[in-house]
Amino acid sequence: MAAVDTLTLLLPERRRFAGQALSPEIGKTLARADRLAAVDAGERAQLLRHFELLPRGWPMAAMTRQLDAGDAAVHAWLRVDPVFVRPDMTGARLMAWGNLGLSMAEAEALVKPLKPMFGDTGFPISVASPERWYLMLPRESKLPIFTSPIDGLGEDLLAHLPEGPEGRRWRALLNEAQILLHNHPRNAERIAAGLPPVNSLWFWGGGVLPDSVRCSAPSVIGDDVELRALAQQAKANAAAADGGDVLVDLRDARDWAMVERSHLLDPLRALGTRYAGIVLDFADGQRWRIARGQGWRFWRRTLTKLDA
Repeated sequence: MAAVDTLTLLLPERRRFAGQALSPEIGKTLARADRLAAVDAGERAQLLRHFELLPRGWPMAAMTRQLDAGDAAVHAWLRVDPVFVRPDMTGARLMAWGNLGLSMAEAEALVKPLKPMFGDTGFPISVASPERWYLMLPRESKLPIFTSPIDGLGEDLLAHLPEGPEGRRWRALLNEAQILLHNHPRNAERIAAGLPPVNSLWFWGGGVLPDSVRCSAPSVIGDDVELRALAQQAKANAAAADGGDVLVDLRDARDWAMVERSHLLDPLRALGTRYAGIVLDFADGQRWRIARGQGWRFWRRTLTKLDA
């Protein structure tokens, strides 16, 4: 029986591999492959090509909370992640998120003075993992749209808070939290140790668990927390099954030779037996589909780089 399944590799923007050469085999293969129509760039758009949420939205706080603690069903949730921002002439730029190297003890200590502040607003704060902090909100809460921190890196924190009356509320909460964090002795210890302080929070991902999540592949492989949260809601396998489409997350990859060696060469040899096609899906919206029968396009010039 002919293979019908597809292997999809989620990859970062091609510029992450700038200057890295394609091997002759892969360069020839991509030259002869189908270049698919360009689609929306960005990690969220990339994930939404493979996951369908109903109702539509991006309630990542509720989904990661369910992954972390299994208690997200009753309430709405908002991520209030610890971040490091660097003041400049126009505001404060987000410089670090998710890579502060916090321990659980540090996180709990930093959150302690924030608990009465958020508790008084009716939004209890909790720590599910050292760098994933949550506000629990009434299910009917009307939340503004906040920017994902991955899209805010290097940018002004205040520019990503909503405007208007609702924005004023969250700006006030952020200001108070920043004062408490600035005066926290744990931050003085971190600075003395040459580590970035936790001097602000990033609000994002608000909402309730979606009614349903569907995935384009029954098997989803990767360690990224957001991807795992989506896969859990879609009831996808965490390892490749004997059959069915497979989605593999390589968005952290920066070494193209490793991608070829560990994730491309063996599947190429399995075309027609295990897989009918291999799709390379880059976060900048560029995609290729490799399939058997493309070798006749021998006149196409071998690619040497992904940005060729």
